[in-house]
Amino acid sequence: MAEALIRAELAAAGLSERVSVESAGTGDWHLGDRMDSRARAELARRGYDGSAHRARQISREWLDRFDLVITDMLMPKHDGMEVLLFLEQQPNRPRVLAISGGGSQVSADEAFMLARSKADATLAKPFDNSQLLAAVDKLLKVAA
Repeated sequence: MAEALIRAELAAAGLSERVSVESAGTGDWHLGDRMDSRARAELARRGYDGSAHRARQISREWLDRFDLVITDMLMPKHDGMEVLLFLEQQPNRPRVLAISGGGSQVSADEAFMLARSKADATLAKPFDNSQLLAAVDKLLKVAA
């Protein structure tokens, strides 16, 4: 969902030629699958198109192309710590922004405590576009 939203917002801002957005998971269990129909319907209800999305798995080859990775700390089949540990092992690790609002098993504070040792910054849900853009801007300025 995030990729579809971000791509649409970048296009509306005239930035789609300057910013690349990719979405991928750490596991391979859904490779090539379409977005969940409920997620696609929710996007459509808000005016976004998720029909082109196909599940992919992050790979080391991607990391040289990107300046920033944004990961949620709590996801349905795995967690952001897997992403952070994967990235930590890479020689050219991009900057990392970890986001979370907590979940049924762990609070947002606990999720962030885990993330702070591995991520470059954290952002608590709910957040608005200006907060996300400020965090991204700060991380990209540091990386430059």
